[in-house]
Amino acid sequence: MLLCPRRDRKEVAVAHTTKDKKKLIDRVRRIRGQIDAIEKALDDEKECSSILHHIAGCRGAMNGLMAEVVEGHIRSHILTPGNSPEEKQAKAQAAEELIDLVKSYLK
Repeated sequence: MLLCPRRDRKEVAVAHTTKDKKKLIDRVRRIRGQIDAIEKALDDEKECSSILHHIAGCRGAMNGLMAEVVEGHIRSHILTPGNSPEEKQAKAQAAEELIDLVKSYLK
C-alpha cells in the first residue's frame, strides 16, 4: 500500500488526488466505459481482434491513470521541501513504497 508521508504524527492530506479529484474520477469513469465495452464485445461474441483492441485500450488508460497518480505522489510527497530528520525519513519511506509499488505493477 502506498502511504503518504506523515508530519506531526498526522497523515498528510493527499493534496494531489484531492486537487485533481474531478479529473481522476473522469478518467476512472472512462476506464469503466472501456471495461463495459469489453464485456459487451464478449457478450456479442465479437472477433477476438476486436476484444483485444478493447483490452489494449483499457490497459493504456489504466497505465495513464497510474502514471498521473504516481507523478503527483512524487511531486507532492517526495520532492517537497523539508529538511528535518523526520521529513527526510518520511520521504525516504515514501520513495521506497513507491519503488515497491511500481515493481509490483510492472510484474
